[in-house]
Amino acid sequence: MQPNQPADPNAPQQPQDPNAISIELSEEIAEGQYANLAMIAHSTSEFVIDFIRLMPGLPKAKVKARIVITPEHAKRLVTALTENLDRYEKAYGPIKVQPDAQGYPMGFGGTMGEA
Repeated sequence: MQPNQPADPNAPQQPQDPNAISIELSEEIAEGQYANLAMIAHSTSEFVIDFIRLMPGLPKAKVKARIVITPEHAKRLVTALTENLDRYEKAYGPIKVQPDAQGYPMGFGGTMGEA
């Protein structure tokens, strides 16, 4: 590039900090997935977290995302979630947790309503 020429707005941006990580978020991933249940399994080398969408009255639930992380990252995730929950509750008040009904998460699977 010649001196005093404007930068190409379509050129990839270089982070100012040499230790910064450039993170790409595709449109599909940015939309997110709704999940109301998480199941966690682990081995000596990894944690597997399945995020599941459970709908009332349906016998099947779908895994919407599976994330595999190291034990160290699992510990960091717990710390980050704890810090964020503390900030949330300071801003909006305590989060009320409902007791599970009949072993189903969030009262799902109980009495069905009629339309």
